[in-house]
Amino acid sequence: MAAYFRPVTLDEALEIRANGPVTILAGGTDVYPARANRVAWGDMRRDDILDISAIEELRGLEQTADGLRFGALATWSRLRGADLPDAFAGYRAASRDVGGAQVQNRGTLVGNICTASPAGDGIPCLLSLDAGIEIASPRGRRTVPMAEFIDGYRHTVCGSDEIVTAIIVPHPPAGARGAFVKLGARRYLVISIVMVAAVLAADEDGIVTHARVAVGACSAVAQRLAALETALVGRPLVAAPDLVSADLVTGLAPIDDVRGSAAFRAAAAIDAVRDALWQVTGTGRRSAA
Repeated sequence: MAAYFRPVTLDEALEIRANGPVTILAGGTDVYPARANRVAWGDMRRDDILDISAIEELRGLEQTADGLRFGALATWSRLRGADLPDAFAGYRAASRDVGGAQVQNRGTLVGNICTASPAGDGIPCLLSLDAGIEIASPRGRRTVPMAEFIDGYRHTVCGSDEIVTAIIVPHPPAGARGAFVKLGARRYLVISIVMVAAVLAADEDGIVTHARVAVGACSAVAQRLAALETALVGRPLVAAPDLVSADLVTGLAPIDDVRGSAAFRAAAAIDAVRDALWQVTGTGRRSAA
C-alpha cells in the first residue's frame, strides 16, 4: 500500500523526501496521467506520494532584489494574470497554450520543468529569460541555471533528497521584449511539434544589445541558439528576422514521431524562429503553419 504525505512546511517535506523515494505532487496534471498510462501497460507499481500543495511558502509570485520569484506552486493561470514586463510576453503566451483552463488552473510552472519533457512549453521560455532554478535539501538551498537544470531526456539535476522550490528570473534588460511561437497539429490542447521563445532588447538607436533565442521539441533537451544570438547583437532590431538562416539554427537533433518527421521539424524550426523574431519586432508577419 502506497503512503500519502501532505506536509504543511518545507522542512517537513524535505525530511520526508530524504527518508526514501517518493513522487512529488503539486498540481498533479502530469503525475496522474503518467500513473494511468503505466497501469494501462500493466505496471501496477504505486510510489509513495509527497503532496507539497499545502506548503504556503511555495505559493505566489514576488519581486525580489534579484528579480522575479515564482514559487513552486505558482500556476499557469497565475502567470497569465500577472502584471509583468514585456520580456515575459513569450512566457505569458505559453501559459495560454498549456492545456485547457482546468490544466492551467492546476498545473504549475515548476512541475512543467521537473517533468523535463522535450516538449515542455515553459522550458525554452525560461531559457530565453536566463532563469535560475532554486532547489532545497536538508543541506540548504542552491540555484542552478535553467540551461543546466535539465541534463537529459526527462531527467534533471535534482538529487534524491531535493525539492525544487522556485523559479527565479533576473530583472530583464531595459526595453526587452519576449515572444513565443508554438507549432502543433492544431491551435490549442496539443503537444508541440516545434516551439521557440525569444527575448531581445535594443538601444535607443534600434540596435540589438541583448538576444536570447531557444528552441524546444527539436532535441532531447531544449536548446539556446548561441550562434544566432551572437549574430543578432549589434544589428538593427528590425532586421532580426532576416538574419535567420539554417547555419545559425544549429545544435538541434529532431526525431521522427507521430507528430512530425525530423526533416519537417528542422525546416519548421527555422520558420518558427523567424516568426518569433517578427513578433519581437512588432511586424506581425508569420510564416509557420
